[in-house]
Amino acid sequence: MKTIQEIDKIRESKRQELDLRKNTKADTREKHILVCQGTGCTSSKSPKILENFKNLVKEKHLDNVRVIKTGCFGLCAKGPIVIIRPEDTFYAMVTPEDCEEIIEKHIIQGEIVERLLCKDIDGKKVQKLDDLTFYKKQKRIALKNCGVINPEEIDEYIAFDGYKALEKVLTQMSQDEVISEIQESGLRGRGGAGFPTGKKWALTKAVEGKQKYVVCNADEGDPGAFMDRSILEGDPHSVLEAMTIAGYTIGADKGYIYVRAEYPIAVHRLQIAIDQAREYGLLGKNIFGTDFSFDIEIRLGAGAFVCGEETALLESIEGKRGQPRLKPPYPANAGLWGKPTLINNVETYANITKIILNGAKWYSSIGTEGSKGTKVFALGGNVNNVGLVEVPMGTTLREIVFDIGGGIPNGREFKAAQTGGPSGGCIPAKHLDTPIDYESLKEIGSMMGSGGLIIMDDTKCMVSLAKFYLQFTVSESCGKCTPCRIGTKRMLEILEKMCDGKGEKEDIENLENLALSIQKSSVCGLGQSAPNPVLSTLKYFRDEFEEHCIDKVCRAKECKALAKIQIDEEKCKSCGLCQKNCPVGAIEGEAREKRKINQDKCIKCGTCIKACPFHAIG
Repeated sequence: MKTIQEIDKIRESKRQELDLRKNTKADTREKHILVCQGTGCTSSKSPKILENFKNLVKEKHLDNVRVIKTGCFGLCAKGPIVIIRPEDTFYAMVTPEDCEEIIEKHIIQGEIVERLLCKDIDGKKVQKLDDLTFYKKQKRIALKNCGVINPEEIDEYIAFDGYKALEKVLTQMSQDEVISEIQESGLRGRGGAGFPTGKKWALTKAVEGKQKYVVCNADEGDPGAFMDRSILEGDPHSVLEAMTIAGYTIGADKGYIYVRAEYPIAVHRLQIAIDQAREYGLLGKNIFGTDFSFDIEIRLGAGAFVCGEETALLESIEGKRGQPRLKPPYPANAGLWGKPTLINNVETYANITKIILNGAKWYSSIGTEGSKGTKVFALGGNVNNVGLVEVPMGTTLREIVFDIGGGIPNGREFKAAQTGGPSGGCIPAKHLDTPIDYESLKEIGSMMGSGGLIIMDDTKCMVSLAKFYLQFTVSESCGKCTPCRIGTKRMLEILEKMCDGKGEKEDIENLENLALSIQKSSVCGLGQSAPNPVLSTLKYFRDEFEEHCIDKVCRAKECKALAKIQIDEEKCKSCGLCQKNCPVGAIEGEAREKRKINQDKCIKCGTCIKACPFHAIG
């Protein structure tokens, strides 16, 4: 067990050693090669890159060079990523074969490997991470340590003020003072609903009970979402420290992190972090020599989307089938095993220590009047810079898509953005300048959700998109209540009918009425929000539903039963790329001739549309 003084000594000595991670002008001959080991880069051979660098450093006796495993840097589209500090050189799309050249040229000879530098939005190569447009409008609070520290070394977390907030809370603050600080900060739950965090903590503390629990909801199930996973992979101790602070504040001595088993890297690093914190006495009995004791365990989920709903999550932790409970009572009164329970998600906890250390006024100065702080988004879909983004609340969708995201690939037009996943809604181009905060998104028929942000270009069919989300919801419904179990299935059948070219005009009204009924009568948040993608697409893209049902046309050519792909002879440049790429030989014509599509052979796969650089096919 480490004392406060011993932890402070680790922080002081290690912080000096790691100064070059933050300070590009650090006075040191030592170099750190940071290699992203998040899930995205790991899938692209970054573990081999890490191994190669370590072997080369050892073979060449480079005693002043350290190779560091880190979490996600955010710019996933450019992975695997390698950053060399203190000069902050950003190398993108690195392969295991590139390691020797980086060591020889950059580390030994002091030359930049130009070909591996990252290209910015304008196509120019940029040397430093902070000079990339992707990072300029971001403000990293929840992601502060991701890509900076080795998540598997507790000393590195301690060096960057780790467990300092816990020390402050246990030695200088009362329970009510902690709650007051969180309330004044304006932090709202980042899991989707946006309930005030301080209020939730106060409600749980106020309930009488000898046994209370703290739970972390890390069951991130939205398609395309990876915010919580990246925090757990890159900075697991930030969640452990915050949960321990929450335990002290509400009077709990036990915590559970509910994380899906599909996140093996996150689970592995969480367990390492828990073991390290126990070894240092930062979890367990009499933390920092006080009379406060708190411990944390991991509980694995089996990938059920409904278990993201807090009461279904509690049922799963208890070993039961994951089905929502009727509310009230709420978890604050009767949660895990009937005891008062505090539940927050990963990103919410990741903000807590920063608020304690920097103060409520600092945090509340960021964001908008009703939505304080920052929000982490998993930016995906038809956008150039796919990745993890953290921006101040109030940043517009346009800024996220075109400044940070680098715009739409292949010169296509922005069509819509889906926020909140299967529970959220579509935002059309006319609302690109909408500030991203809880109230503004609600006003236009969408919601914040946990932070998935999927961008769609003008090749996407909105009817097909609504069908996609309904397919997901139907498959993930727990089946407890009739509106969700049966109603969503009926909605899906109507959408399938439309996409198959069999829709009728009255189907649109029936779909809308059914969606509104399910929204009002389902038991839990999953069922209540399941119609949202349909209702928002009907609101902004009703003409596409009418085209499907009345004109029997899918303008995006996604619905094969309604698609007739043709070549515009005026735009066709006779390059033959469409013909070369067609998998069934449906495109006819000789060299230097305008091509034509044989409709009898065409399977409407859309390959030719994507292959044509002149947008002559549609």
